[in-house]
Amino acid sequence: MKTKQDFPTINERPPEGTKADGTKYRVLIVDDSMFVAKQLGQILTSEGYEIVATAADGKEGLDKYKELCPNVDMVTMDITMPKMDGITALEQIMEFDKNAHVVMVSALGKEELVKKSLLLGAKNYIIKPLDRKKVLERIAAALKS
Repeated sequence: MKTKQDFPTINERPPEGTKADGTKYRVLIVDDSMFVAKQLGQILTSEGYEIVATAADGKEGLDKYKELCPNVDMVTMDITMPKMDGITALEQIMEFDKNAHVVMVSALGKEELVKKSLLLGAKNYIIKPLDRKKVLERIAAALKS
């Protein structure tokens, strides 16, 4: 049976979650759905991203961002959550760190909230249900912006 060593150039590309210096982009996932948080984590780690923490609501996400900063390269932020919604958490993260990279995660039908979050400083958005290709494209694009 042929092994990967027999075809060293097939599909060879650096993982998207790795910076030019070889270190991993560090991501904080903020979502009240354990399923969505886990799914996002699996998609991102499969491309070399490092999940530094997860949070179940906006308040916890904001606290973790402040605690981990500057060791967070990206935040994925659900819009609708208990305690503190994603828009409020986004506003407070941007007040704390105007260079934060936040990508909003939203269900269909929340276009107005997505627009508001982009105006407040979010770099991009992802629509649920999650599509692996779109998640990776939008995260990569947000990191470059």
